[in-house]
Amino acid sequence: MEILFNFPLIAALFAIFFAQFVKVPIHFIAIRELDWSLITSTGGMPSSHSAAVTALATAVGLEEGFHSSIFAVAAILAVITMFDATGVRRAAGEQATVLNKLVVDFNRFVTEAKDWPQAQEKEKIKKLKELLGHKPIEVFFGGLTGILMTLLLYYLFMM
Repeated sequence: MEILFNFPLIAALFAIFFAQFVKVPIHFIAIRELDWSLITSTGGMPSSHSAAVTALATAVGLEEGFHSSIFAVAAILAVITMFDATGVRRAAGEQATVLNKLVVDFNRFVTEAKDWPQAQEKEKIKKLKELLGHKPIEVFFGGLTGILMTLLLYYLFMM
């Protein structure tokens, strides 16, 4: 049961859940559309990955000291994760967008080229996930969310 008192773990998990939940009202304010599926989706504002790793690093720094080796490990993990969120994962999402357009265009060609009235019900096209990565501003606010949530939890429960 000691895991229930592991502050860095609790802070990171709380930051993930908070960042995922807050995507719904942020999306509603921006788009005027209530989309509860954002709670379990990747991408969007704020980045829950960034919130998690910055919460973890902040909590480790508060508990072990910002001079400790374990804080250095957590901080570097945060930097790599946040860089990946804006780089590799974002590029993969952009490639998925292009591939999905190619699939639509190809299927339109096939539909027009063949005699489909006799065909049975068409199979649904499985689209690749396009919202994989984050814009830099989403990563920034995800990181800020993680730090602020951890400080709030620390001062509420640890002091």
